[in-house]
Amino acid sequence: MKGRPPHRGSGAKRGPGGYTPRPGTGPRTSAKDAAQRAARNRGDDVSDRSPWGDDAVPESAPRPPRKPRTAAPKADASWERAGPPAARAPTAKSTRADSSRAKPPRVEAPRAESPAPPAGPTRREQRAAASATLASGVQTLTVAPDEAGMRIDRFLGARFPQLPFTRVQSIVRKGELRVDGKRAKPNDRLEPGSSVRVPPLKLEQPADRPRSAAKIDGDAEFLRLLILYEDADMMILNKPFGLAVQGGSGTVRHVDGLLEALTGPDGQRPRLVHRLDKDTAGCLIVAKTRLAAATLAKSFRSRAARKIYWALVAGVPRTRQGRVSTYLVKDEPTDADARMRVAKHGDDGASHALTYYATVDQAAQKLAWLSLKPVTGRTHQLRAHAAHIGHPIVGDPKYFDVENWELPGGIQNRLHLLARRIVIPHPRTGQPVDVSAPLPPHMAQSWNLLGFDAARYDPIVEAPEA
Repeated sequence: MKGRPPHRGSGAKRGPGGYTPRPGTGPRTSAKDAAQRAARNRGDDVSDRSPWGDDAVPESAPRPPRKPRTAAPKADASWERAGPPAARAPTAKSTRADSSRAKPPRVEAPRAESPAPPAGPTRREQRAAASATLASGVQTLTVAPDEAGMRIDRFLGARFPQLPFTRVQSIVRKGELRVDGKRAKPNDRLEPGSSVRVPPLKLEQPADRPRSAAKIDGDAEFLRLLILYEDADMMILNKPFGLAVQGGSGTVRHVDGLLEALTGPDGQRPRLVHRLDKDTAGCLIVAKTRLAAATLAKSFRSRAARKIYWALVAGVPRTRQGRVSTYLVKDEPTDADARMRVAKHGDDGASHALTYYATVDQAAQKLAWLSLKPVTGRTHQLRAHAAHIGHPIVGDPKYFDVENWELPGGIQNRLHLLARRIVIPHPRTGQPVDVSAPLPPHMAQSWNLLGFDAARYDPIVEAPEA
């Protein structure tokens, strides 16, 4: 009888505890190492853990009691040929066969229940971990299904909220972001499952200073006083004049930061859907969940949301109702709040902007109350279009350039622009949500001084959509 040829599959010698790889061969990470890492994650003792023992059975999939495994040294082939069958030492194969024929009763000691696995990280912890990874080097992010359709700059700002939005725009503009291996543009939309390559960044880690309960309660109460509409999916705030929507250079207090006070127990925090200029008051939509934010953002992109603004402008337009269609481009592309100017079709960075307007009332030939309906949503669109037709908005520090024009007495030198009304499909039901904001104090003072009736019929409501 010939002996069994040596096993040539893995090049390993069989030992009393299983297969032991030869030095310098086999995988770098063995099954034993994996079992020890899993035990460490559960908080178990890993001093002597074998991946083939009973202690390696995961709690989530209990197995029946294992049969004792007897590993005897393999007999020498020459001795096996010479000795009689009755005198041969039992091999591992024969031992398994005998145990299958006769199974003595075995009493298992009760096993201690392992602690339940820890709960998954919250969204806040995930953002913090992602920020730490980003600060250490290049990272590849995968677009989640509920992030589909987001602009690349909004996506990066949502993943790393402590990164200034101006810095995000600079990264995208310089071509440092890659989506599926291709250079990304600021207005590119993301598809679910896409890979976003983020370059290494040096982020200033915020000091670990917990916010006081009094400050959180104060911010939450301040926001609740601004709510015009609220349900389980969204809310619409009456943003006051002078309050920035997002942070920037020298901006400490802003809506996006105040929303932290409304973070739920699960780590979900309300998030912005669109923006208003710092000095523009009125309706501002905030989503309570990521899914609602994605759905509402699609409504803005598809122009399913209808917005109406009120403004007090210098002079009275000759055409009572009109249409302004131009291309707008930033004077300084690197400045997020730069002045917009009218450009030509095809100019680098120019985007089409369309606005309808109607004159609601006027004070002689000095001032006019305009109702504005933007079809597109470009930066400073209404302010730039009002100046383009020769009737800039009163109190506008960037676009008011009428020579020899004096502000009438009693009217404050503040931007007279209000996001008066918004109608948008509800993110879950699809039914229209129609909300109007009151005049801010400085505009209410001007309306009373000029004798304008805020309850008067608004002619812009019937303006076309495109």
